[in-house]
Amino acid sequence: MSHAAYDAADPAADLDDPATDPAAVARLAASVIAERTGVERHDVALVLGSGWGGAADVLGETVAELPAAEVPGFTAPVVVGHGGTLRSVRIEGGDKHALVLGARSHFYEGRGVRRVAHGVRTAAAAGASTVVLTNGCGGLEPEWPAGTPVLISDHINLTGASPLEGATFVDLTDLYSSRLRELARQVDPSLAEGVYVQFRGPHYETPAEVQMAHRMGGHLVGMSTALEAIAARHAGLEILGISLVTNPAAGISEEALSHEEVLEAGRAAGPRISRLLADIVRRL
Repeated sequence: MSHAAYDAADPAADLDDPATDPAAVARLAASVIAERTGVERHDVALVLGSGWGGAADVLGETVAELPAAEVPGFTAPVVVGHGGTLRSVRIEGGDKHALVLGARSHFYEGRGVRRVAHGVRTAAAAGASTVVLTNGCGGLEPEWPAGTPVLISDHINLTGASPLEGATFVDLTDLYSSRLRELARQVDPSLAEGVYVQFRGPHYETPAEVQMAHRMGGHLVGMSTALEAIAARHAGLEILGISLVTNPAAGISEEALSHEEVLEAGRAAGPRISRLLADIVRRL
């Protein structure tokens, strides 16, 4: 379907309609992205969370950039500090292209889990075989100060939701690829790894909830990523997850938590982690 023929009110693109197939909307979105960017196939996708946005600028040449709201199934972000565009980037040093998804929908926005999963489903429909999921998060380990990047080895989903519908059974063993984590450590051998715990949000976790997460085996807490990873596995993508510790989780430090603190930590670490991520993606 050409972009000119796409109508945002088209029922076929309505993710909120239970009768609509989310995979069909993802395919429609991918076709619009291909036409608008002039890139028939994207090889890798990046979902850039708090602090990670600068990676697209150092990854390679931006071929095209378009407002996410002009693509089926995507909406403008509601959170300050999150971008609202989709970018096609020619990765430096080769002829591969990255689809940079700067329009993440969070579960706490109340738009439904289909919106949360739409980005990674679209990436798979656009041809990607790998997705890099990033986020800004609270750290539970005192030796990980704000600004520390941490590889995600596994997750605990405490949202009470799943992006999968019906009798859809997906094996989540090695959900966060051990192969890709090893590749990342070839770029930076000092990278630590840990288990990410997704809470529903939008409120921050209480100190008691943080301690619960720690006792369950968690090292990082946040409000994204896990639901996207499940959908990405179902769509056939290999997943690399990287968190940026933007603050100690509640109760780990005596300081009160604030969204501005998260943004500031991301800004401070941005240039360093952007170069790190770009170097990793070039090896994918």
